[in-house]
Order: sequence, then structure tokens, then C-alpha cells
Amino acid sequence: MLQNTLLILSLLIGIGVCSCRVEVKRNEEAHMQTQALNTNPTHFNPQVPPLPLTSSKRFEGSSEFVKLKYHMGPVLSSPINIYLIWYGKWPQSQKLLIKDFLLSISTRSAPSPSVADWWTTVSLYTDQTGANISRSVSIAGEYADLRYSHGTHLTRLSVQEVIATAVQAKPFPVDHRNGIYLILTAEDVTVEDFCRAVCGFHYFTFPSKVGYTLPYAWVGNSGKQCPEVCAYPFAVPGYMGGGGPGHLTPPNDNVGVDGMLSVIGHELAELSSNPLVNAWYAGEDPTAPTEIGDLCEGLYGSGGGGGYIGSVMKDGQGRTFNLNGRNGRKFLVQWIWSPVLKACAGPNALD
Repeated sequence: MLQNTLLILSLLIGIGVCSCRVEVKRNEEAHMQTQALNTNPTHFNPQVPPLPLTSSKRFEGSSEFVKLKYHMGPVLSSPINIYLIWYGKWPQSQKLLIKDFLLSISTRSAPSPSVADWWTTVSLYTDQTGANISRSVSIAGEYADLRYSHGTHLTRLSVQEVIATAVQAKPFPVDHRNGIYLILTAEDVTVEDFCRAVCGFHYFTFPSKVGYTLPYAWVGNSGKQCPEVCAYPFAVPGYMGGGGPGHLTPPNDNVGVDGMLSVIGHELAELSSNPLVNAWYAGEDPTAPTEIGDLCEGLYGSGGGGGYIGSVMKDGQGRTFNLNGRNGRKFLVQWIWSPVLKACAGPNALD
């Protein structure tokens, strides 16, 4: 485990700490002026190449389709505090985009279909007491590791060491009840199995690494490394580029980060419904579960499947989206398995 003295030294050489309470109003106002909602979007059901590398399973825990079951573990039923760890150098505009998505989960004022409406499906899941996953999600803190304190290549275990650095440096409390820790790696950071087998994963920290058992998720920015794998359908493999359907235009004009947002939504939904890997999943092996996001991978609207992502919307500039968020943002986020409908569901459904 990292020693406090080493952590203090690492802080002195430049690991940055920031507070989520600092509002960058000027940037948000500029964004709102240039991203006004299109009140008359067009609907379409684009055909795109099938998900690349589907057989290798892009999300940790995927396995063969079997019946979803509840295994008596906890869900995140208390108000959810997200602690953001920005690993590497992140432009402020990209940070704002990701934070707008996270804060949209609890924003009830966005037009329908909204991110908050999408999270309603996640909130249908309960624990053994009947308590639902919370619909209250907030950003409780931020930590910027500007100097890549654990290098530019991370393993699954060193991702936990990144959390240890943030927690032991004291910008974050150890929030056992309400907290989840979200590690986001910049586009120049490589991670074990990233692009080859996963775009994101969630688990819980080991006391031997962090000192505590804490739910966490990691998602990487694939913009320069593998957008055709992890930013689908905003990028498709090069060998599919000629003579067939192509990529879609991202709603915020950033292939890497717009692609990340659907992965972030996928992982947060699964982390909330299966934080200690003993709650909601399919299959008999908790080390290889199929979770509520895995069951709907690649579906974004009604009529999806067979190379179609489903019916989504397109604004006046041709940008594709299926959800509205805060500050006039638009997002394209995959659907989630509904325990009520026993099917994939989203608020932009046409039926």
C-alpha cells in the first residue's frame, strides 16, 4: 500500500487537486448559447456495421445470455456521491461535457427523453428490503492526477492504486455508504485490456490496495487509441468504411468523449445494481456476470438489432442523439435492461 509520506511527496511534484464546487460559468454560458435545443429533431433508424470485436466482449463481465437474477446483495439505494478522478491531462471542455452528463441524471428540467428519464429504468432495481436504486446522483468531489503518478500504462490493480492516491491525499472522504469512485483516463493513457477486450469496467477496491472496500468504475478515452471499438457508432473499423453504412456524427462533436459517455452510463448502471458483484446479474459465476448494461449493448432505440442501433434522433446539424441533458446538451447512450418489461428499455422508445 502507498505510504502517506510518499503521497505527500507526489503531491509536491505536481498532482493537481480540484473542487467540483467551482463553477465554470463562463464556459457553461458559452456552451448554452451555441448548443440550443433543436425542438424539431428528425427520427431515423440508421444501419451501421455490427459492433466490432463483439466476440471478445467490450465490457468486463460479459458472458452468454442467461436469465437475470438477484443474488441478495446490496444496491446503491442511498443518494449516490460520485468522486471523479481525472487521470492525466483533460481539457476543461471535455470535463464539462462529462460532468454535464453525470449531473443530468438528477436533472428533472431537461426535455424528454432525458438522461433522468433513462436513469428511471436503472432505479427500478431493488435490494432485498425493497429499496430502489437512488435517483439522486451528485458529484461530491474531483481529483486531478496531472503528473500520471502511476505511469501512462495502468493495470487493473494499478487502477486501484490511483484511487488510493486520491483517497489518501485527502481530497476525498472514505464514503462507504454513498460513494462510488469514477476513474477516467486521458486519451494518452493505456490500460490493461483496453481496446482489446474492454472499454470500461467496474469492481470494488481491495483493502490491501486502498485500505477499504469501495465500489469503483474505470472508463478510458478511446479517441486516439481505438474509437472504432469504444466510440461506436461514432467510428467504425476502417475495413468497413467503403461501400457500406458509415459512422454517425456525435452529438457534442467529440468522438472520444461522446463515445465515453455511453460507456460511463453502462458502467454506472451496472455499478449501482451490482456494486459488490453479489446483486443483479445473469449467470452462475460472479466473476463473469452478464449485467443490466451487457444485455442491451449496442441498442439505442426502438427497432434495434441486426446492424441497426434503433430509432434515434438527428438535429439540424446532423448530430445523432437519443437523450437530452442539462445546459442544452444531447447524448447518445445505450438502453438498459428493464426488470419490469423483461426487455431493453429507454425513454426514446417509439412504442
